[in-house]
Amino acid sequence: MNALRRSSVLALAAALFAAGCASTHGLKPESAMRSADDLASAKSLASTEVHGDGWPTDAWWEAYADPQLNALERAALAGSPTLEVAAARTRVALAAAGIADASRYPAVNADASITRERYPANSLIPPPYAGEWSTYSALEATLSWELDIWGRNRAAYHAAVGDSRAAAADEYAARLALAAAVAQAYVELSREYAQLDVAQAALHQREQILDLTRQRNAAGLDSRLELRQTETTLPVTREQIAQLEEDIARTRHALAALMGAGPDRGLAIERPTPGTAPALALPTVLPADLIGRRPDVAARRWRAEAAAQRIDVARADFYPNVNLTAVAGFQLLGPGSLLAAPNRELGAGPALSLPLFDAGRRRATLAGRDAEFDIAVNEYNQTLADALREVADTLAAARSISVQRGEQALALGTARDAYDLAVLRYREGVGNYLQVLATETELLRQQSLDADLQARAFSNSVDLARALGGGYQPDTPRTAAVVR
Repeated sequence: MNALRRSSVLALAAALFAAGCASTHGLKPESAMRSADDLASAKSLASTEVHGDGWPTDAWWEAYADPQLNALERAALAGSPTLEVAAARTRVALAAAGIADASRYPAVNADASITRERYPANSLIPPPYAGEWSTYSALEATLSWELDIWGRNRAAYHAAVGDSRAAAADEYAARLALAAAVAQAYVELSREYAQLDVAQAALHQREQILDLTRQRNAAGLDSRLELRQTETTLPVTREQIAQLEEDIARTRHALAALMGAGPDRGLAIERPTPGTAPALALPTVLPADLIGRRPDVAARRWRAEAAAQRIDVARADFYPNVNLTAVAGFQLLGPGSLLAAPNRELGAGPALSLPLFDAGRRRATLAGRDAEFDIAVNEYNQTLADALREVADTLAAARSISVQRGEQALALGTARDAYDLAVLRYREGVGNYLQVLATETELLRQQSLDADLQARAFSNSVDLARALGGGYQPDTPRTAAVVR
């Protein structure tokens, strides 16, 4: 009879187990993470100097050998509120990982209470306490531990660690974006000063032409029309100078804001020293290593892996949950010594939580986690493709700028010779003012283009340093501290 009863209990338990384990049939992710080698890039990255370790360093801006730029970068990285926000988000993610880690271990609590109470005459409390005032005292310690048989808490912890790693990568991405923004603003400031030089030189040239035109008008060689045409060019040039001075002030203010300082800090920024951008070079194994060298790509990868762990969390919810609980302490109703041996309380045992019916909630949750994984994977795939595109764009721009600067140098020399000849002919009375005006316009255009191309070369080298990750290393001290 006892054997029959045990068999019935086991059969009932098996039936309950089967009923509780809702089916996950048909639920699975639909996307897969791409490999960098799957994205064809060999032809686009060809014709570029290759080094064994062409990755930029953590302080990549020092390659420009500009002390003022180095100081601005250090100030921005030390005082930017944007970076403080990113660092705080990393700390939030690390705290969440710590909470998830704690759920994998037993929890022990201690409680102490003392209550003075009048008990009802007709209730659960028997005489002699019924209808009388008495004191209830308790001192207890409780232990609870979820056994995590199906790995739910373990997967939740690994998902939180993935989030913390992604947050740390985002923090470095914010640092890289700030450093690149400072460098680009500095390049723009240098370009504006170069354009100001062109405008001031143009003003000086036009003032000389105006003096010559006045002399020719007084001698009867030029009419009043030529004189008026010459006078008209001066206000236009002075207007350009004023606009460039405004642009310089705005760029200085922007640099100060990037450093987290007020606009007065920008007044102390001196004119950038003209220099030469470092030669562009690529690492020997760019596509494969780009996954670990780009903070944005690394962050997307960690988020995809965290999403995969959350799928395991959702799957574990389909199975029974077992908790171990234990209690030890003392209880006393009425006067006496609480810690006396007869007042001891001891208890321990398992608790089983079995999902029976939830109207499809668990399946819907799992389907949502699968979709979140698909989103994270495709965001990673797109970020990886964009990273390779940015490198290819930078190299294409570098090749184009090199060709343009060569052609532009020839055009600038030709334009300068033509302008000098036109001025000479005009001074000697052989040429006319329209020839001077036409050659001067072309010379100014070539001088302005030369300043722009030089700035573009610097800006493009900054873009390459950013596209190659700016010295990012995936193993950060922050996340290493929480991973056991």
